[in-house]
Amino acid sequence: MQLRALTLRNFRNVADARLDFSGPRQFFLGPNGQGKTNVLEAAGCLTALRSFRTTETKAMIRHGCAEAAVVGEVEQERRGAVRVALAFRPDGKALWWDRERVVRLADHLGQFPTVAFSSQDLLLVRGSPGVRRRWLDLTLSAMDPAYLRSLQGYTRALAERNRLLKSGAGEPAEFSAFEQVLARDALDLGIRRAAGVVELAGWLAAAYQRLAGGHEAAALAYAPAERHASAEAWRECWERGRAADQRLRLTLKGPHRDELALTLDGVPARDFASEGQQRSLVLALRLAQASWFRERSGVRPVVLADDVLGELDPVRRREFWAALDPEAQVLATGTSAPDPSLGSWQVFQVAQGAFAQ
Repeated sequence: MQLRALTLRNFRNVADARLDFSGPRQFFLGPNGQGKTNVLEAAGCLTALRSFRTTETKAMIRHGCAEAAVVGEVEQERRGAVRVALAFRPDGKALWWDRERVVRLADHLGQFPTVAFSSQDLLLVRGSPGVRRRWLDLTLSAMDPAYLRSLQGYTRALAERNRLLKSGAGEPAEFSAFEQVLARDALDLGIRRAAGVVELAGWLAAAYQRLAGGHEAAALAYAPAERHASAEAWRECWERGRAADQRLRLTLKGPHRDELALTLDGVPARDFASEGQQRSLVLALRLAQASWFRERSGVRPVVLADDVLGELDPVRRREFWAALDPEAQVLATGTSAPDPSLGSWQVFQVAQGAFAQ
């Protein structure tokens, strides 16, 4: 996929800007806090209609404005030229393809993939299990509408069950109704997570080997907090645990407690890997995501590299670029000009939400 142009209106600190892209490499140059990352965030919203930085839609709307808009002019492998328009409002979002309203999110998933590399990605190794679960949920949902449906169903039913637990007044029949839904979706989530992680793990191992020169073996494994072979077994699990959950007013078991295990040579990367190894590992994880997106969708993702090149030493920087798909479009940010050895860049100077070449 190639992003030919990007228009932002009232998005973060950008009042109104149209950026026309030529060639496969765009670099946004300027001091911190000027709006460089906002461009990458806007481009990333084309994938799953959400930000890679925040879960709050209103945070993307310029202060004092009623709504924000992002328009991407895209050349996609299967669909050809497509104009994707996305409006953000405090109460929701609206999406159009070539001026035709898209109502179902499932129709949009996987059509315009992007993969964002960010300095915050180190949290995928160092952070809590919730950070890794969110990455997995976003990755699988971007390519699998059935996974998204199960995730949404599970999340809604879990919230309702927790509401009953916190109220202290739920009746057994009420709990049972929500647990039936939880059980159905928990079983599907577990099956799809296990299969997805196996595929991603293969791409991760290959990407890390390219980045690290084969010195260590990287692995990714699905580590569910609880395993059950049927929806009925899940339902019985929550029924048995209901009394304990009522005492703590929280659902203690389920896929919302699952973990992803990232290891190097069989030991946890969080505890034993050096900082350099951890950085290589998260880069490999994003490269694996990009390869998996392309395999599943048949569309080459656009790479969004948010100030990650400046954090790499020269050796790792060369290894990173060598590992990237050479035909992928890259939008990158930084506070200093890109290394000429990395190729030719279309450079945009960024200052207070305005752009100049």
